[in-house]
Amino acid sequence: MTQPTPYPQHTALSLAASGVPVLPLRRGKVPFGNCTTCADNACGGRPNMKTPGPCRCPGVCHAWAAATTDPAVIVSPAWAAAWRRAVCVGYHPGGAGLTVVDLDDADAIAWARTALPATRTVPTTRGQHWIYRGAMTSRNAVRPGVDVKSTMAYARYLGPGTGAMADLPDAVRALAVKAPSPARPTPVTVPSGSEGGECPHRTPAYLERGLAMAVQCITEASSAVHATVYRTFLAVLSRHGRCGCLTDAHVARLFAAAQAKGETARHCADAWSNARTTLGL
Repeated sequence: MTQPTPYPQHTALSLAASGVPVLPLRRGKVPFGNCTTCADNACGGRPNMKTPGPCRCPGVCHAWAAATTDPAVIVSPAWAAAWRRAVCVGYHPGGAGLTVVDLDDADAIAWARTALPATRTVPTTRGQHWIYRGAMTSRNAVRPGVDVKSTMAYARYLGPGTGAMADLPDAVRALAVKAPSPARPTPVTVPSGSEGGECPHRTPAYLERGLAMAVQCITEASSAVHATVYRTFLAVLSRHGRCGCLTDAHVARLFAAAQAKGETARHCADAWSNARTTLGL
């Protein structure tokens, strides 16, 4: 008598047939541990690889990197024990060309509804998964209650969801961009009586050249405009934010360049304020 296919394995086969790399998840919604051969990545491992797929051992090893679309692997004896213990199916979003914005609570969902374009939505235990078409770098805790799962990450499969899937927007890509570490300011000794005079450590030509480069950087941005604007503001402020040589006219030039790329005045003001806060200004 043929034994029935376990439910998680049946779901995994269906997903794999549609091109979504899958793996079993055990209690706690986490991957199974590496086999003894792969323990502590003794086999060389796959955690730093950029494509999914098992290592040479046949087991369910290396978390997201074990995800596969090969039905022969999914039903293999080596995976059978894992499926019998699995509580749900995981998948590698990046391997399927997808990005999951994991919204963990009501506040995160409210933020997404105002900040991100609508897309396919899947209910979770406490919040929602918003799924976009396109892969990107994964990063956890990009803001309170929000994780981004795509390449080198796994997500729990909770159903097909509802709504049309939108293309991955720059607003989501920008979430994974880490703000540069605050630049250590150059010590400045201001001679007596120089207050209100020229910048004590940069010439006007240096400032002008820096502003021109900043405007060019924003103007030439072809993607991730939000992140580019923030990084550029941060760079300008790290050079000249403490010496008092930046004027309202200089700031207006930067804002105008950003707004010409589609940024709102409010976003410019927020990015400038966030950069100042990062630098402790």
